[in-house]
Amino acid sequence: MDENTTKITHLKLFGLPKLLPHLKPHAPMMIGMILLGIAGSVVDIIFPKYQEYAINHFIGGNTLDTIVPFTVTYLLFLIMKIIFDMNSTYMSSKIEMYIGRDLKKKSFDHLQTLSFSYFNRNSVGYVHARVMSDTGRIGTLVSWYLMDCVWNITYMVGALAVMLRTNWKLTLIVLVVIPIVSAIVALMQKKLTDANRQIREMNSKITGSFNEGITGAKTVKTLVTEDKMYNRFTEETSGMKRVSVAESRYRGILWTSLTAASYIALALVLYRGGILNVEGVMALGTLSLFMSYAMGIMQPIRWIVNSLSQLITVQVNIERLTGLLETASDVADSEEVIAKYGDMFEPKRENWEELSGDIEFENVSFKYPDGDEYVLRDFNLKIPHGTNVAIVGETGAGKSTLVNLVCRFFEPTSGRLLIDGRDARERSQLWLHSNIGYVLQTPHLFSGTIRDNLKYGAPDATDEEIMAALETVSAAGIVKKSEKGLDTEVGEGGDLLSTGEKQLISFARAILCQPKILVLDEATSSIDTFTEQLIQNAIEKVIEGRTTFMIAHRLSTVRNADIILVVRDGVIVESGTHRELIAKKGYYHSLYTRQYEREATDSAFAEMK
Repeated sequence: MDENTTKITHLKLFGLPKLLPHLKPHAPMMIGMILLGIAGSVVDIIFPKYQEYAINHFIGGNTLDTIVPFTVTYLLFLIMKIIFDMNSTYMSSKIEMYIGRDLKKKSFDHLQTLSFSYFNRNSVGYVHARVMSDTGRIGTLVSWYLMDCVWNITYMVGALAVMLRTNWKLTLIVLVVIPIVSAIVALMQKKLTDANRQIREMNSKITGSFNEGITGAKTVKTLVTEDKMYNRFTEETSGMKRVSVAESRYRGILWTSLTAASYIALALVLYRGGILNVEGVMALGTLSLFMSYAMGIMQPIRWIVNSLSQLITVQVNIERLTGLLETASDVADSEEVIAKYGDMFEPKRENWEELSGDIEFENVSFKYPDGDEYVLRDFNLKIPHGTNVAIVGETGAGKSTLVNLVCRFFEPTSGRLLIDGRDARERSQLWLHSNIGYVLQTPHLFSGTIRDNLKYGAPDATDEEIMAALETVSAAGIVKKSEKGLDTEVGEGGDLLSTGEKQLISFARAILCQPKILVLDEATSSIDTFTEQLIQNAIEKVIEGRTTFMIAHRLSTVRNADIILVVRDGVIVESGTHRELIAKKGYYHSLYTRQYEREATDSAFAEMK
């Protein structure tokens, strides 16, 4: 099969084969819904026969003979129809909710397995649209569209069979609409597909802009950029409007053309059938039967064509969702590691070894997945357990690279990273991450209480252990000054607390799980001097016995580090203790001198005020 044939086949199937494995758990419910749909459509096919009998027998024959059994059986079929419709509707609603729920869960769970590079490449709006919007549309497709598909196709096949048996010539007049409809669909399909793909992408951009406008509201107001945000949002929504109007135009042409073709066919049937009735070839009840079926199958034909256009729309959703679910992580545990240590959702903690904290870079070369230049080349470094490592450099120099490798947020391009003498890839990511405490430059707290946030890293921690961690980092005062104590709400992202309070709680959360490796990513760069001193005092307490990485911008905070790694343009250019590096009078000496002079100048100006 050549490439073009493959593309056409995929287009015809609307990406459904990729979706089928995710629907397999719901197969029993879907089969039940299909059977109910078939039963309901069979009853609908039977109803016109009652109409034919009533007209020919009761009206044409001018008699009420058999009226009682006729009425009883008609009511029985009506009751059956109601039961089938109620249950099929219930099953469809249930399937829609279950599939939507499961696809959201699968998407969210899969996102937890992806490395940082995926989130660097894709915006929040892009990911949000796949997890929320695409899963909902797919759930609707599989449930309601499947039920309607079963009913409409069953009814159309059954009605056509009866019509062919009744008068095949009149049936051909009805069938002439099918090639006309097929031609219209073939003409409009590509236009609808392209338009809907653009709509989905624009919707992701709009979602991202809206998210940025809300989360960055304070920055927008302080920078007085409301007009720029407004213009950007207006431009994106205007583009969305233009494409949506074009898509609606194509859909309107498709629907109107179909409706016109259908009613032309019906007019021809009525004209020819009327002649047959006048000539006495076809009874009035039979003509009524035929017209009921002829009008009835127009609904399935219209539904099929309308569904094709809808499927074209949902095809884009399926492509995007399955694309997300098929995205492989740049960092993944091997099958052997998962078999022994488990994965992040089902860990086998009983097989986890105790982590000491010895780290070694062995001929490590590294470049970021989306980068072309090597950040590290044949880098070697031994970091014994309990070592305090400081990583310094100017803003944007690439100070986080080593930490990203130690935490296995990225894998070495070549070479090995050894943890306690073993390649880090020989153990699970979750095992390693469970032994790491990470304090970010910009702390993030989850919505909920202080207690909730602290227990994220240690779910079984008692209130006494929580308060001890807070005391260690001098953050107990945050709890004591609040009436609700540990039950104090922190707000979305911790917005109800000051930056310093968020940083202290983040620090307490990191040490509560008793990590063997501690990472402080410029933890004091965005807080006030008083809070910085509190954290510095806490650092001296908590780094004892732990392998610590301190990413620092203020060089005065790392003078006591066991080893200082100096990064410039993404490359480690110097290493040693503070005394050794100052004595070299190299790049570190230049950085330290400039920063010391700047701090001294700032202090002098502060005293003058």
